[in-house]
Amino acid sequence: MSTRVVLVDSGGSNLSSVQAAFQRLGVVAPVSADWEEIQSASHVVLPGVGAAGPAMQRLQTHDLVGKLASLRQPVLGVCVGIQLMFSHSEEADTQCLNLIPGKVRRLSPSASLRVPHMGWNRLDVHQAHPLTHGLDGGFVYYVHSYAADYSDPEHGGYSIASTLHGTRFTAVAARGNFMGAQFHPERSQAVGAKLLSNFLELR
Repeated sequence: MSTRVVLVDSGGSNLSSVQAAFQRLGVVAPVSADWEEIQSASHVVLPGVGAAGPAMQRLQTHDLVGKLASLRQPVLGVCVGIQLMFSHSEEADTQCLNLIPGKVRRLSPSASLRVPHMGWNRLDVHQAHPLTHGLDGGFVYYVHSYAADYSDPEHGGYSIASTLHGTRFTAVAARGNFMGAQFHPERSQAVGAKLLSNFLELR
């Protein structure tokens, strides 16, 4: 089966940069809200920058909310995209796609920790998974205010990598063919390229 990546049109401002990251790997990744095009792809990416509420609204407008769960090929959520994969987000009390159990919560600021969390942090891989092969200890780039708590028992072991920013939050999650990265692989240089390359190798 040939590799054909489609980016779901979730309205995120990082669509072009995610496309460029795949282009650097030799893969053309069109943006689409057309269900037939999405379901016929070999790999599907749910990107996102911004807020969970508007992103979910855009998916609803395109009649995709109830359909994405039926995908059987590898699906990767990026930044807000991984947040949409969980059951619920505290951000505007948003019901999400429920592809991975658990809730997304606002990061807690402190005198020494800024929210939004912006910058490079270490990635700690806790469970072996093809998506995170070769990534443990690498540094990745974040821009976010919300994340899934790594210690939340609702996640049922689906959080396979974490990052520490005050508390430990989920950096990578995986449940079957649905996977996500809270960081931006398209901005995380060699480590991000490795994650995307790992994703493309999944079948």
